[in-house]
Amino acid sequence: MQQTPLPIARKAIHKILKGNDDRLLVVIGPCSIHDPVAAKEYAARLMTLREELKGELEIVMRVYFEKPRTTVGWKGLINDPHMDNSFQINDGLRIARKLLLDINDSGLPAAGEFLDMITPQYLADLMSWGAIGARTTESQVHRELASGLSCPVGFKNGTDGTIKVAIDAINAAGAPHCFLSVTKWGHSAIVNTSGNGDCHIILRGGKEPNYSAQHVAEVKERSC
Repeated sequence: MQQTPLPIARKAIHKILKGNDDRLLVVIGPCSIHDPVAAKEYAARLMTLREELKGELEIVMRVYFEKPRTTVGWKGLINDPHMDNSFQINDGLRIARKLLLDINDSGLPAAGEFLDMITPQYLADLMSWGAIGARTTESQVHRELASGLSCPVGFKNGTDGTIKVAIDAINAAGAPHCFLSVTKWGHSAIVNTSGNGDCHIILRGGKEPNYSAQHVAEVKERSC
C-alpha cells in the first residue's frame, strides 16, 4: 500500500494551474463508474502509466459516480448502485466511498463531478480534483460549493459553447461566501467559505470543439 496521494496531488495540480509546474494535468477514465471491480482493475493499470509518465504528466483517474441526464435515465452508481431501479442510495454511498479509499490507497489520485450539495460531504475529502458540469456552471449553489472545497475545481463552459458563464463561475467561486448548507453530520448549518483560488475553465465544446490553440489563447486573454 502506498502513501495516500491526496495532499500531494492537490498541491501538484495547484502548481500546474498557477504555471509553476510545466507538466500537463490529465484527468482520464470512464464516463461513469458502474462496476467497482472493473474500476479497480482500470486504476491498477492507470497507476502503472502514471508512474511511467510522471515526469511529463500529472495523471488523475476520473471516478464519476453521478450522471447528469438531459431527460431521464440511470443517474449513476450512488443513485442506483444495483442498476435495477431499487435506488439503494445508502449502498451507493458506501460503495463509492470504499472505492475512492481503495484507489487513493493504491497511490492514484481521484477526480469527480459534483452534481448536488449533499454528496460532496461524503466524498469530497477523497477527491484530488473536482468538476462542475456545463448544466450547473451557472448555478449559484454550485459556485458556493466550489468556493468551500479543498480541491481544485474545473468549471465547464456552457452547453451552447459560451465561456463567459464559466469565467463568471471562477470569479464567484474564488470569493468568500456565506450560505445555508448541510454539515458532515447531516445538520442544517450556516456555512462560511474563504473562496477557492484553484478554479479553472474546462473547454468542453458546444456545437463544435473549442480546444484549439486559438480558443485557449482567447480564453486566457478574457480570463485576465
